[in-house]
Amino acid sequence: MQSNRGRDTKPELMLRRELHRRGVRYRLHPKDVVGRPDLVVRTLRVAVFVDGDFWHGNRWRLRGLARLEEDFHNNREFWVAKIRRNVQRDEEVNARLAESGWTVLRMWESEVLRDVTAVADRVQEAIHAARGTNRV
Repeated sequence: MQSNRGRDTKPELMLRRELHRRGVRYRLHPKDVVGRPDLVVRTLRVAVFVDGDFWHGNRWRLRGLARLEEDFHNNREFWVAKIRRNVQRDEEVNARLAESGWTVLRMWESEVLRDVTAVADRVQEAIHAARGTNRV
């Protein structure tokens, strides 16, 4: 687990390059924002997370399994509890940011790898919507 990257993953770098190419400017992993989002447009209060499918509970869906538990054959209790806690923490972070007026976007790594332009479009739409409400 220690060797798994928490930042600068391939999907995150792909999204950052695409947004930068489009002229979107952002900050990376700010320590003072709850949950330390991968990308932040601070003035518009837009936070973007690029979540790993395995660590944030999406891999079992991608594999066509009926339940998260089916994804693990060894040490099932540990892994299911760990993944469920990650998902719960994501929901808590989303709620705290939303309460503070942030727009929160969570993207799956598989989405970014499949079609980075579509994901970048969603981020830009959120930024444009935030500009319309928070004229900065």
